[in-house]
Amino acid sequence: MNFTSTKPHFENLRKKWIIRHRNIQQNLWDKHKESLTWLGKNLSPKKLVLGSLGGLMLLNSPYQSLSGGVHLAQSKPGILEGFDQNVLLASQLKEVMPEDVRPLDKKEEIDILNILSRDLGIKASAELAGIRLNRNYGLIGGEQHLYRYPGDNLQAHADNSADWAKYGGSGIAPGLGAWGYFTPSKEAFSEKDKQRERYYLAIQTFLAPGFAENVGRYRDFFKFRKMIVINPRTGQAVVAVIGDAGPAEFTGKHLGGSPEVMDVLGLAGGPRKGPVLYFFIDDPKDTIPLGPIKVNNLG
Repeated sequence: MNFTSTKPHFENLRKKWIIRHRNIQQNLWDKHKESLTWLGKNLSPKKLVLGSLGGLMLLNSPYQSLSGGVHLAQSKPGILEGFDQNVLLASQLKEVMPEDVRPLDKKEEIDILNILSRDLGIKASAELAGIRLNRNYGLIGGEQHLYRYPGDNLQAHADNSADWAKYGGSGIAPGLGAWGYFTPSKEAFSEKDKQRERYYLAIQTFLAPGFAENVGRYRDFFKFRKMIVINPRTGQAVVAVIGDAGPAEFTGKHLGGSPEVMDVLGLAGGPRKGPVLYFFIDDPKDTIPLGPIKVNNLG
Protein backbone atom coordinates (compact mmCIF):
# COMPACT_ATOMS: atom_id res chain seq x y z
CA MET A 1 0.00 0.00 0.00
CA ASN A 2 1.58 3.27 -1.07
CA PHE A 3 0.36 6.38 0.65
CA THR A 4 1.52 9.92 0.06
CA SER A 5 3.03 11.71 3.02
CA THR A 6 1.16 14.89 2.17
CA LYS A 7 -1.66 15.47 4.60
CA PRO A 8 -5.01 16.10 2.91
CA HIS A 9 -6.87 19.35 3.40
CA PHE A 10 -9.48 17.78 5.67
CA GLU A 11 -6.77 16.69 8.12
CA ASN A 12 -5.55 20.28 8.49
CA LEU A 13 -9.12 21.41 9.10
CA ARG A 14 -9.55 18.64 11.67
CA LYS A 15 -6.50 19.78 13.60
CA LYS A 16 -7.67 23.40 13.56
CA TRP A 17 -11.03 22.34 14.94
CA ILE A 18 -9.39 20.27 17.70
CA ILE A 19 -7.43 23.34 18.82
CA ARG A 20 -10.59 25.45 18.73
CA HIS A 21 -12.45 22.73 20.61
CA ARG A 22 -9.88 22.68 23.42
CA ASN A 23 -9.98 26.47 23.70
CA ILE A 24 -13.77 26.37 24.03
CA GLN A 25 -13.49 23.77 26.78
CA GLN A 26 -10.93 25.80 28.70
CA ASN A 27 -12.93 29.02 28.33
CA LEU A 28 -16.05 27.25 29.54
CA TRP A 29 -14.26 26.04 32.65
CA ASP A 30 -12.64 29.43 33.33
CA LYS A 31 -15.94 31.31 33.05
CA HIS A 32 -18.30 28.79 34.65
CA LYS A 33 -16.19 26.85 37.13
CA GLU A 34 -18.67 27.35 39.97
CA SER A 35 -21.61 26.01 37.93
CA LEU A 36 -19.68 23.03 36.57
CA THR A 37 -18.41 22.17 40.03
CA TRP A 38 -21.95 22.28 41.41
CA LEU A 39 -23.14 19.96 38.62
CA GLY A 40 -20.34 17.51 39.33
CA LYS A 41 -21.07 17.41 43.06
CA ASN A 42 -24.86 17.50 43.07
CA LEU A 43 -26.06 15.75 39.93
CA SER A 44 -25.42 12.27 38.63
CA PRO A 45 -24.26 12.35 34.98
CA LYS A 46 -27.08 9.88 34.34
CA LYS A 47 -29.61 12.66 35.02
CA LEU A 48 -27.92 15.22 32.85
CA VAL A 49 -29.34 15.62 29.37
CA LEU A 50 -27.49 17.30 26.53
CA GLY A 51 -29.32 20.55 27.25
CA SER A 52 -27.84 20.79 30.75
CA LEU A 53 -24.34 21.63 29.62
CA GLY A 54 -25.76 23.07 26.42
CA GLY A 55 -27.36 25.74 28.55
CA LEU A 56 -24.00 26.59 30.06
CA MET A 57 -22.50 26.73 26.59
CA LEU A 58 -25.06 29.34 25.60
CA LEU A 59 -23.47 31.56 28.20
CA ASN A 60 -20.23 31.14 26.32
CA SER A 61 -21.67 31.72 22.85
CA PRO A 62 -20.98 35.04 21.10
CA TYR A 63 -24.09 34.57 18.95
CA GLN A 64 -26.71 36.03 21.31
CA SER A 65 -29.19 38.81 20.61
CA LEU A 66 -31.39 41.01 22.81
CA SER A 67 -34.48 39.39 21.31
CA GLY A 68 -33.47 36.10 22.89
CA GLY A 69 -32.53 34.38 19.65
CA VAL A 70 -29.39 32.29 20.05
CA HIS A 71 -27.35 30.65 17.31
CA LEU A 72 -25.10 28.01 18.82
CA ALA A 73 -22.33 27.29 16.36
CA GLN A 74 -21.37 24.15 18.28
CA SER A 75 -24.79 22.50 17.86
CA LYS A 76 -23.99 20.47 14.74
CA PRO A 77 -24.05 16.66 15.10
CA GLY A 78 -20.77 15.19 16.28
CA ILE A 79 -19.41 18.44 17.70
CA LEU A 80 -21.32 18.75 20.96
CA GLU A 81 -21.16 15.00 21.32
CA GLY A 82 -17.50 14.65 22.30
CA PHE A 83 -17.51 17.98 24.14
CA ASP A 84 -20.46 17.46 26.46
CA GLN A 85 -19.64 13.86 27.24
CA ASN A 86 -16.19 14.71 28.55
CA VAL A 87 -16.27 18.23 29.97
CA LEU A 88 -18.20 17.18 33.08
CA LEU A 89 -15.72 14.38 33.75
CA ALA A 90 -12.85 16.87 33.44
CA SER A 91 -14.58 19.31 35.81
CA GLN A 92 -15.09 16.61 38.44
CA LEU A 93 -11.52 15.36 38.18
CA LYS A 94 -10.21 18.90 38.54
CA GLU A 95 -11.81 19.13 41.98
CA VAL A 96 -9.88 16.14 43.35
CA MET A 97 -6.62 16.33 41.37
CA PRO A 98 -3.38 17.75 42.80
CA GLU A 99 -2.11 20.93 41.17
CA ASP A 100 1.32 19.41 40.59
CA VAL A 101 2.01 16.31 38.50
CA ARG A 102 3.05 13.97 41.29
CA PRO A 103 2.16 10.55 42.70
CA LEU A 104 -1.37 10.55 44.11
CA ASP A 105 -2.05 10.13 47.79
CA LYS A 106 -4.52 7.48 48.95
CA LYS A 107 -7.51 9.83 49.23
CA GLU A 108 -6.91 11.35 45.79
CA GLU A 109 -6.59 7.88 44.35
CA ILE A 110 -9.89 6.70 45.86
CA ASP A 111 -11.77 9.85 44.84
CA ILE A 112 -10.53 9.61 41.25
CA LEU A 113 -11.31 5.89 40.95
CA ASN A 114 -14.84 6.50 42.25
CA ILE A 115 -15.39 9.14 39.58
CA LEU A 116 -14.07 6.90 36.82
CA SER A 117 -16.17 3.96 37.96
CA ARG A 118 -19.33 6.06 38.01
CA ASP A 119 -18.83 8.07 34.84
CA LEU A 120 -17.08 5.55 32.61
CA GLY A 121 -18.58 2.34 33.94
CA ILE A 122 -15.15 0.71 34.13
CA LYS A 123 -13.66 -1.07 37.12
CA ALA A 124 -10.34 0.72 37.30
CA SER A 125 -7.81 -0.05 40.01
CA ALA A 126 -4.44 1.16 41.24
CA GLU A 127 -3.57 -2.36 42.33
CA LEU A 128 -4.24 -5.82 40.91
CA ALA A 129 -2.95 -9.15 42.22
CA GLY A 130 -0.91 -7.24 44.80
CA ILE A 131 0.96 -5.30 42.08
CA ARG A 132 1.06 -1.52 41.75
CA LEU A 133 2.87 0.91 39.50
CA ASN A 134 5.24 3.51 40.90
CA ARG A 135 2.59 6.17 40.18
CA ASN A 136 -0.80 6.68 38.52
CA TYR A 137 -0.48 10.34 37.53
CA GLY A 138 2.35 11.44 35.31
CA LEU A 139 3.54 12.92 32.05
CA ILE A 140 2.91 10.92 28.89
CA GLY A 141 4.97 11.36 25.74
CA GLY A 142 4.38 10.27 22.16
CA GLU A 143 5.91 6.98 21.00
CA GLN A 144 6.50 5.48 17.56
CA HIS A 145 4.71 2.50 16.05
CA LEU A 146 6.07 -0.94 16.97
CA TYR A 147 6.87 -3.93 14.77
CA ARG A 148 3.98 -6.36 15.13
CA TYR A 149 5.40 -9.44 13.36
CA PRO A 150 8.55 -10.37 11.41
CA GLY A 151 8.59 -8.49 8.11
CA ASP A 152 6.19 -5.78 9.29
CA ASN A 153 6.69 -2.25 7.95
CA LEU A 154 5.38 1.24 8.66
CA GLN A 155 3.01 1.46 5.69
CA ALA A 156 1.32 -1.80 6.67
CA HIS A 157 0.07 -0.06 9.83
CA ALA A 158 -2.23 2.24 7.85
CA ASP A 159 -5.65 1.06 6.68
CA ASN A 160 -6.12 3.95 4.23
CA SER A 161 -4.75 7.32 3.20
CA ALA A 162 -6.47 9.14 6.06
CA ASP A 163 -4.90 6.72 8.55
CA TRP A 164 -1.51 7.28 6.98
CA ALA A 165 -1.93 11.05 7.07
CA LYS A 166 -2.70 11.01 10.78
CA TYR A 167 -0.20 8.45 12.06
CA GLY A 168 2.38 7.66 9.40
CA GLY A 169 4.58 10.60 10.34
CA SER A 170 5.25 9.14 13.78
CA GLY A 171 7.53 6.52 12.26
CA ILE A 172 8.35 3.07 13.58
CA ALA A 173 10.75 2.19 16.41
CA PRO A 174 14.02 0.54 15.30
CA GLY A 175 13.76 -2.14 17.98
CA LEU A 176 11.01 -4.37 19.30
CA GLY A 177 8.79 -3.75 22.29
CA ALA A 178 9.59 -5.24 25.70
CA TRP A 179 7.76 -8.49 24.82
CA GLY A 180 9.03 -8.77 21.27
CA TYR A 181 6.61 -9.07 18.38
CA PHE A 182 2.89 -8.92 19.07
CA THR A 183 2.49 -12.15 17.11
CA PRO A 184 5.08 -14.66 15.77
CA SER A 185 4.13 -14.32 12.08
CA LYS A 186 2.05 -12.34 9.62
CA GLU A 187 -0.13 -15.41 9.09
CA ALA A 188 -0.94 -15.51 12.81
CA PHE A 189 -1.61 -11.76 12.97
CA SER A 190 -5.15 -11.12 14.22
CA GLU A 191 -7.42 -8.13 14.77
CA LYS A 192 -6.67 -8.40 18.48
CA ASP A 193 -2.94 -8.09 17.79
CA LYS A 194 -3.62 -5.12 15.54
CA GLN A 195 -5.61 -3.30 18.22
CA ARG A 196 -2.99 -4.03 20.88
CA GLU A 197 -0.27 -2.31 18.89
CA ARG A 198 -2.59 0.47 17.79
CA TYR A 199 -3.46 1.31 21.39
CA TYR A 200 -0.30 0.47 23.30
CA LEU A 201 1.46 2.12 26.22
CA ALA A 202 5.07 2.15 27.31
CA ILE A 203 4.98 1.93 31.11
CA GLN A 204 7.81 2.16 33.65
CA THR A 205 7.16 -1.38 34.83
CA PHE A 206 10.75 -1.64 36.06
CA LEU A 207 9.98 1.01 38.72
CA ALA A 208 6.99 -0.87 40.14
CA PRO A 209 7.50 -1.70 43.86
CA GLY A 210 8.74 -5.29 44.11
CA PHE A 211 9.72 -5.63 40.43
CA ALA A 212 13.41 -6.38 41.08
CA GLU A 213 12.50 -9.18 43.50
CA ASN A 214 9.84 -10.74 41.24
CA VAL A 215 10.97 -10.08 37.67
CA GLY A 216 9.35 -13.14 36.09
CA ARG A 217 5.98 -12.72 37.82
CA TYR A 218 5.84 -8.99 37.13
CA ARG A 219 6.90 -9.44 33.48
CA ASP A 220 4.05 -11.88 32.87
CA PHE A 221 1.55 -9.70 34.74
CA PHE A 222 2.37 -6.55 32.80
CA LYS A 223 2.40 -8.13 29.32
CA PHE A 224 -0.53 -6.60 27.40
CA ARG A 225 -2.16 -5.62 30.69
CA LYS A 226 -5.24 -3.52 29.95
CA MET A 227 -5.29 0.05 31.28
CA ILE A 228 -7.36 3.19 31.09
CA VAL A 229 -5.67 6.53 30.44
CA ILE A 230 -7.42 9.87 30.94
CA ASN A 231 -6.45 13.41 30.01
CA PRO A 232 -7.79 15.14 33.15
CA ARG A 233 -7.79 18.56 31.47
CA THR A 234 -10.27 17.51 28.77
CA GLY A 235 -11.86 14.28 29.97
CA GLN A 236 -10.67 12.42 26.86
CA ALA A 237 -10.01 8.78 27.68
CA VAL A 238 -8.70 5.62 26.02
CA VAL A 239 -8.42 1.93 26.88
CA ALA A 240 -4.99 0.59 25.97
CA VAL A 241 -2.54 -2.20 26.82
CA ILE A 242 1.00 -2.22 28.13
CA GLY A 243 3.03 -3.08 25.04
CA ASP A 244 6.47 -1.81 26.00
CA ALA A 245 8.59 -0.77 28.98
CA GLY A 246 9.75 2.81 29.38
CA PRO A 247 10.49 5.63 29.08
CA ALA A 248 13.80 6.03 30.87
CA GLU A 249 13.72 8.12 34.05
CA PHE A 250 16.09 10.76 32.66
CA THR A 251 13.52 11.78 30.02
CA GLY A 252 11.30 13.35 32.68
CA LYS A 253 8.31 11.41 31.29
CA HIS A 254 6.52 8.65 33.17
CA LEU A 255 4.88 6.73 30.34
CA GLY A 256 4.52 6.74 26.58
CA GLY A 257 1.59 6.35 24.22
CA SER A 258 1.24 5.10 20.66
CA PRO A 259 0.39 7.70 17.97
CA GLU A 260 -3.24 6.59 18.17
CA VAL A 261 -3.34 6.83 21.97
CA MET A 262 -1.93 10.35 21.87
CA ASP A 263 -4.50 11.32 19.24
CA VAL A 264 -7.41 10.05 21.35
CA LEU A 265 -6.10 11.93 24.38
CA GLY A 266 -5.85 15.17 22.42
CA LEU A 267 -2.06 15.25 22.85
CA ALA A 268 -0.91 14.39 19.33
CA GLY A 269 0.05 17.94 18.40
CA GLY A 270 2.59 20.44 19.68
CA PRO A 271 5.05 18.95 22.20
CA ARG A 272 3.18 15.59 22.14
CA LYS A 273 3.30 15.48 25.91
CA GLY A 274 0.94 16.12 28.80
CA PRO A 275 -0.29 14.98 32.24
CA VAL A 276 -2.54 11.91 32.37
CA LEU A 277 -4.12 9.54 34.86
CA TYR A 278 -3.58 5.83 34.23
CA PHE A 279 -4.92 2.78 36.05
CA PHE A 280 -5.27 -0.96 35.59
CA ILE A 281 -8.58 -2.28 34.30
CA ASP A 282 -9.97 -5.38 36.01
CA ASP A 283 -11.32 -7.18 32.93
CA PRO A 284 -10.57 -10.91 33.33
CA LYS A 285 -13.04 -11.93 30.59
CA ASP A 286 -11.59 -9.39 28.14
CA THR A 287 -14.95 -7.77 27.38
CA ILE A 288 -13.82 -4.13 27.28
CA PRO A 289 -12.61 -3.13 23.79
CA LEU A 290 -9.48 -1.08 23.22
CA GLY A 291 -9.79 2.46 21.93
CA PRO A 292 -11.56 5.71 22.83
CA ILE A 293 -14.07 5.64 25.67
CA LYS A 294 -16.60 8.28 26.64
CA VAL A 295 -18.85 8.98 29.61
CA ASN A 296 -21.39 6.21 29.30
CA ASN A 297 -24.28 7.45 31.36
CA LEU A 298 -25.10 10.92 30.10
CA GLY A 299 -28.53 11.61 28.75
